[in-house]
Amino acid sequence: MEGVDAGYLYLETPTMHMHTLKIAIIEPREQPFDLEHMTAEILARLEQLLPFRRRILPPPFRLNHPLWLTDRRVELEHHVFHHEVPAPGGMKGLEELIGRVSATPLDRSRPLWEMHVCQPFDDGRVAVVTKMHHALADGVAANALLGNLVDTPGGDVRPARERPVADLDLEPTPSRLSQVRMALVDATRQIGILPGLVFRTVRAIRALVARKRVSDVDVPRPVLDVPRVVFNDSLTARRNFATCTLSVADIKEAQREHGVTLNDVVLAVVSGALRRWLVDRGELPERPLVAGVPVATDQPGAPPRLGGNRVSNLFTSLATDINDPRERLLSISRTTGESKIVQRTLGPDMLVDWVQFAPPAPLSAAMRLYSRSQAASKHPPPFNLVVSNVRGPGEEIEISGAALRDLFSVGPILEGIGMNVTAWSYCGRMNFSFLSCPDLVPDLAPLVAEFPRALAELRTTKGATA
Repeated sequence: MEGVDAGYLYLETPTMHMHTLKIAIIEPREQPFDLEHMTAEILARLEQLLPFRRRILPPPFRLNHPLWLTDRRVELEHHVFHHEVPAPGGMKGLEELIGRVSATPLDRSRPLWEMHVCQPFDDGRVAVVTKMHHALADGVAANALLGNLVDTPGGDVRPARERPVADLDLEPTPSRLSQVRMALVDATRQIGILPGLVFRTVRAIRALVARKRVSDVDVPRPVLDVPRVVFNDSLTARRNFATCTLSVADIKEAQREHGVTLNDVVLAVVSGALRRWLVDRGELPERPLVAGVPVATDQPGAPPRLGGNRVSNLFTSLATDINDPRERLLSISRTTGESKIVQRTLGPDMLVDWVQFAPPAPLSAAMRLYSRSQAASKHPPPFNLVVSNVRGPGEEIEISGAALRDLFSVGPILEGIGMNVTAWSYCGRMNFSFLSCPDLVPDLAPLVAEFPRALAELRTTKGATA
């Protein structure tokens, strides 16, 4: 396992769960929903996808990162679960249920995923909530995995469960001696690349210092420039979840009108909503909120990746200290543009390369102690919240002959960073998902309600003021 993937395992604690959620709203076309039929169809596809068949095998004494091992078939009863959507049903009941699903960690003795089938959802539709550990896949890889689960035009028209199944190529569990040998060989190889990594890092830092001397745009510094708000505190194991859907066309209209990127508009919508919400609570800080934005580092034109993580993070101001929506958007755009230059100067793979040297046992123990002592409540947060934006399918797709009507996704929250806002586009809709901790933010609805208004004020040249 690469260090960047294993790092998500080391970060996990009883109150910080490092899995992501993908929520598919499915509508059967001809026949009523059949749980056994749908499960068999989906699992038949999963048998062809290696990441869903792997489990982790930590080496003895945690000498190095865990191994990925394929040593068993997918066992239905340990991965697929059925739920009744609680009252009042519909999206509100589903969101409550998803909060509960998110509040439990994955079983590390098995492949790191679960599928939760939630019904009756609404109007004959069914929600399928897939929970995957971040060690398994990032947003880009999850998108590619989704593409292998759905029906494709011109593909095999037979049901997936009736198609030939490839050999599973199961692997025997290595002996303890073999595990130790593999861990030590890999650790020795890592030491060999350390001098080159140090040289590249020093060179990148020098280039960054030179860049700062000529730039008139300040990129916020983690911790030092970050205010504390209500969701920047120690977590409990509980989670709450909410959604909001906006029009991609409306977002693109604001993008064209102001000459910025689509991601700038998404960040500005998040900023405008947060500003109004904090003003209503009487809790707007003087300094602007800072967002951590995951950025894929895959090379353009690279083949689809079905697993692993190739992400870096950039930090940008949400300019919540600026009253005018248009000026706020332009400020976010300038800062985000400069943050991208900073990231390119340091190198998009710099974080990935250094995480390879993360020591498994000490890092895991330190994270458990940090969580148990509630240390996140005693210092400023590294940044305020995570904001992700992933481009999903532009046309409606099918899963086993059923229509995929909508798609939502959200990543984890972290100690001291108790808010994750993930935007995932699908068929002309920008679906926002919100994950937090109810012991920090008991009710997400007032914040979610501000999102349509935040977009509306960006679609006029002058905007409105808060």
